[in-house]
Amino acid sequence: MRLSRLSLLLTVGALTALTAPAWAQDAPVVVDQPLVQPSAIVPAPQNETPGPVNILPPLVNPAEPVAAGPAEPVAPPIPAVWAPVPVDAAGQSAYGLYLSGLSASLRGDYAEGSDLLAQSQSLVPEQPRVGFDAFRAGLMAGDLDAIVRISPALQNEPALADAGRLAGAVDAMQRGDARAGLAILDAGEFDAAFALAARFLRAPVAAAADDWDSALTPVSLMPGDPATLILLHQHARLLESRRRYAEAEAAFQTLLEVPVATQLFARDYADFLKRLGRNDEAFAYYQRVLGAAATDGADTSAEARGLVQIRPPAAPTPVELAAQGLRYAAIFLGSNPEARSQVVVYLRMAENLHPDDEIALHLGQTLAAGTQQAEAREAFGRVGPENPIRYAEAQVGMAVSFARENRAAEALAAFEQARAVSPGEPQILRLLTAQLNDLGRHEEALAAIDDPSANAARTHPDIREIRGLTLQELGRIEEAEAELWAALQAAPDSPSLLNSLGYMWVDSGRRVEQGAEMLARAHAAEPENGNIQDSLGWAQFRQGQYDIAVETLEGAVGKEPANAEINDHLGDAYWQVGRQREARWQWNRVLTLEPDAERRAEVEQKLAKGLSIAPPVAAGQS
Repeated sequence: MRLSRLSLLLTVGALTALTAPAWAQDAPVVVDQPLVQPSAIVPAPQNETPGPVNILPPLVNPAEPVAAGPAEPVAPPIPAVWAPVPVDAAGQSAYGLYLSGLSASLRGDYAEGSDLLAQSQSLVPEQPRVGFDAFRAGLMAGDLDAIVRISPALQNEPALADAGRLAGAVDAMQRGDARAGLAILDAGEFDAAFALAARFLRAPVAAAADDWDSALTPVSLMPGDPATLILLHQHARLLESRRRYAEAEAAFQTLLEVPVATQLFARDYADFLKRLGRNDEAFAYYQRVLGAAATDGADTSAEARGLVQIRPPAAPTPVELAAQGLRYAAIFLGSNPEARSQVVVYLRMAENLHPDDEIALHLGQTLAAGTQQAEAREAFGRVGPENPIRYAEAQVGMAVSFARENRAAEALAAFEQARAVSPGEPQILRLLTAQLNDLGRHEEALAAIDDPSANAARTHPDIREIRGLTLQELGRIEEAEAELWAALQAAPDSPSLLNSLGYMWVDSGRRVEQGAEMLARAHAAEPENGNIQDSLGWAQFRQGQYDIAVETLEGAVGKEPANAEINDHLGDAYWQVGRQREARWQWNRVLTLEPDAERRAEVEQKLAKGLSIAPPVAAGQS
């Protein structure tokens, strides 16, 4: 099948994320107290206690009990019948608040979940499970007040206690009591889950506490410890704040001898030079940074000169450095889905300390990669337009999030906003065009690509591909073929391009055999791509290889079970091998998957009269 739809582009592009369940944005439900009181706040074995392994995964009850150490209970027994039932001033029961808080958290609304669970915990503070879940929701919501209040009740669990200590240090820093924060950080070693974040916090917190001897402890780069890059960067910036410029410059220069550090911190060094009035040297570094980011070898001299002419950002404060340290701790965790919760925790804490566009963008991208689309859009919305590139990224994230929930008009508006501030960016143009095509606005899609502001991107293979697919939608097949062929010459091994041109040749019957060969290459390059596998199966079908097509298309449906076109193709293949009952089942399935009007009419015709197709293309006919 063609990869022209926005939803399909999102599966093969750089902006990948999991689709949110349909219930992810339902309104919170407050559960009234049950008529018959439960025997426990949570039906779990009496000896179950939350363990460190449970601290940050998604908010669900552990599948297996975690063994309790001591034989004696960690909390008073829960009565068989609550008498009286613990209720708040509004008459809401602890149990109802607890269930409502869990429900909100499972939807990804951690702010609401944290509030409800904290209310429940305040009514039954002796219950460890309630405290555990309230604490975890508070971490995910960045609710430092709730975390700090609940922490003392969870001191018997090392990981929970250390998460509380970290939150306590951040809370103290935020309140302006850095000395208390430093005392918390120095109270003992942290559990491995939080040790890196504590390490990145310590020097900035010590600086804010005016303990400069501790804050400026020398840092040595260690090849086996990449965290020392962050620590040396902090060291250079703290030295600058003390006006120890020569030492700060020496630290920067040591840092920039490491290639990856050059990519990360050369801009900061250029700003440092600019603040010292060394504009010529600053210009060289600005140009170096901009040149490394340019994808087309463009001359960046004018942009670098512009940076020299404007006022550089002020040197960061210790509070800003602490927030950056937490963000770096999140970056170190990478994009591993299993670490997503901990990334959110660090970024929420960072925002509590010092809200910043980079932190908000990172948080939005992390939340959008899970099920928290509404919270992701809130984070994206906090990114301001001062930095056009960052703002465009946030608007694209917003658009992708809307598109995943089939909110096409809102997605289009966000894509348009991104293009307005970054008109020549190929990926933004590609996604915008795909969205317009999804809406059936093919003429507008073509006009967007052919706008003079997009001239610099016009020869990019991705843009040639989406332009070719748009021309195909408009029925301008020869122009579409020429555009896709030109794109393939520039990127001959691109699975997406091999699929787009190969499928067009197969589906139109222009060059079925050649198209099938291209699709086989694309499938070999990306065997797990269900859309490309569908194209290969359709090529086999068009060549009369029906038995093989059935097997290929069954595999494609297994990878993309909710795709109307792939299910339709499998139904056709079943019909051709005599499995007519299964064919009709597949076609009926297509009607439940919101097909476009044209496909719906075709499927309804097949259900009424069966399948009638042209003879297969034999070898040598294409």
